[in-house]
Amino acid sequence: MKEPKIYITNRYVDNRGYFKESRPNYIMNDLSCSFVQENLSFSKKGTIRGLHYQWQPDMGKLISVISGSIIDILVDIRENSLNLGKIYYYKLSSEGGKVLWVPPGFAHGFEALEDSYVQYGCTTIYSSETEGSINIYDNFLNINLQTPKEYAIISERDKKSISFKEYCQNFKF
Repeated sequence: MKEPKIYITNRYVDNRGYFKESRPNYIMNDLSCSFVQENLSFSKKGTIRGLHYQWQPDMGKLISVISGSIIDILVDIRENSLNLGKIYYYKLSSEGGKVLWVPPGFAHGFEALEDSYVQYGCTTIYSSETEGSINIYDNFLNINLQTPKEYAIISERDKKSISFKEYCQNFKF
């Protein structure tokens, strides 16, 4: 699948709590890909991550929130896409059962609206040599974030990411 997509998973609730399949067959059949790496991150409220992408091998991600809530942010970075530079926002939380497919060719990041555990399956193994990052505060993109910049928790690496314009001078997708 070449475009982002939200899936809704079933939750089975009873007096003990709930059960939810992370990757039901209908999602796996629709995506027709396999996941070779599983990641879990914890982010404090106000944490901003991204915008990350990986090429060679290109990486897709299936994102879900185990606890808390986030605004997931995608940017289309495919050179020949009619939607190049388009920003997609998705609110994901531990309630509601939403799972987000992030296909290769999209830079990915998120903002933690509260302390949050985010789980994501990856279609390839992480490669630091073929990973890149576009600055989430890039003026051209003008991404709408809820956390004021002066209060955001962001890594030094993400602060030093390239601009969207710099990425467009050396497309990876």
